[in-house]
Amino acid sequence: MSFDFDNYGTLQNKLLMINPSLQLRLTQKLAMAPQLQQAIRLLQLNRIELRDYIQELVEANPLLDHEDDVEQTEQPGKETSADTETTESPNTESEQDYSLDEYDDQQWQTEQDQWTDNAGWTDDFSERQLEDTSSSSLREHLLAQIELAHFNETDAAIATAIVYAINDDGFLTDDIQELRESLLPEVQVEDDEVLAVLHRVQRLEPVGVASRDPGECICVQLKAQPTGTAGADLALRLARDHLKLVANNAYEDMQRETGASPDALKQALELIRGLEPHPGSRFDNRRDEYLIPDVYVRRDGDEWVTTLSPESNPSLRLNKYYIGLLRKSGGKDAEYLRGRLQEARWLLSSLELRNRTLLKVSQCIVDTQREFLTDGEIAMKPLILKEVAEQVGVHESTVSRATTRKYMLTPRGIFELKYFFSSHVRTLSGGMVSATATKARIQILIENEPSTKPLSDQELSQLLRETGICAARRTVAKYRESLGLGSSAERRRAYRRTVEF
Repeated sequence: MSFDFDNYGTLQNKLLMINPSLQLRLTQKLAMAPQLQQAIRLLQLNRIELRDYIQELVEANPLLDHEDDVEQTEQPGKETSADTETTESPNTESEQDYSLDEYDDQQWQTEQDQWTDNAGWTDDFSERQLEDTSSSSLREHLLAQIELAHFNETDAAIATAIVYAINDDGFLTDDIQELRESLLPEVQVEDDEVLAVLHRVQRLEPVGVASRDPGECICVQLKAQPTGTAGADLALRLARDHLKLVANNAYEDMQRETGASPDALKQALELIRGLEPHPGSRFDNRRDEYLIPDVYVRRDGDEWVTTLSPESNPSLRLNKYYIGLLRKSGGKDAEYLRGRLQEARWLLSSLELRNRTLLKVSQCIVDTQREFLTDGEIAMKPLILKEVAEQVGVHESTVSRATTRKYMLTPRGIFELKYFFSSHVRTLSGGMVSATATKARIQILIENEPSTKPLSDQELSQLLRETGICAARRTVAKYRESLGLGSSAERRRAYRRTVEF
């Protein structure tokens, strides 16, 4: 009898592959505690998000209450007062675990009053502003006109769909086919029917609304001018064929392309400039959003002091009534309340840590940028997250979270905390100057340049070098464009147009 060793080896390999094996591996993983995760989340929330997040937690946790709701919450708590009287004797070990000494209501109220008193701002900086809702939006204005206009049922449906496809600037964002498909299956129309209604909507007030681009908007407004308006024909030609030249103030190019006389071209340009390229600009299409600072900066003698906004303190406290129930209850009810109490204490601790971190980071920024507070952007110093993190004693990511979407009110205005961080440009002496200060110097140089000979980027670079700042021509061009300033040729044409018109 012979034995096939080759097949035996193959069978053994297959069995090894099929049979599972147990292996013990030792690995290391970083796991954050729930309270640490909550503290990190609270730090990166802005004031509005923090308010909404806390409101959700208050609604879900019976152990948490707002200061304003405490009296109403404690009204059915006569048992609490009675329980308090019965517990005048020394507390047991279990009662001491849930005492309120760690988060005493008086202590939290005192801290809030201290922040309010230290703010030192007058009524001119009142945060509770009322929004003016008297003006209607562009959409409401157009829908009211459609109801009064002589539209049949189908055309009114098309016009309504067009109005709802208009953005805040008054431009139509959908094409004809998308509008037609949005009406299906209730209204079935062709493209030419939608286009006809679109032309009627464009003649509503404001004229030019629902245009696809500024050129079409200007053309619609020009066609709506009274018959015989001087310069209307040439203006319509410029808007239809040479709008880029009009936008760039290329006066000589426009005259060459149209062959018009200087007086006729001047008349047509004045007519175009009197029109509104964004028909929705005068309507209140957006709800006003007020920037409420998270940090105040005030001067105290020779020092600059930062204080947190009272809005940063959510005025939370533990609910004494439910804590009284916790002391008397047992079983699953006590386990549930005990878990909610721990969550409430974590939240209060995380809020305190958030405020303390935000205050330290803000004070560090103010100490570094104190010259900015007195002299403006030209005195801004270069600053990076790592520098603040080292001074405060936290990680860079913590500084990033603490400065994102947080605002500081200074005597020079309100700024996002991120605004005080900027890159640097080297100086001839080997030092550094911030990019913000360099932009401010470029702004000053351009504002004081001769109108007959605007400074080129190379000349600006040379003038900066004379002040000790090493900024290449490309760097100057980048900073100039970020300031919204045109090139020397564009500024020369703008100066020339100002003189001629």
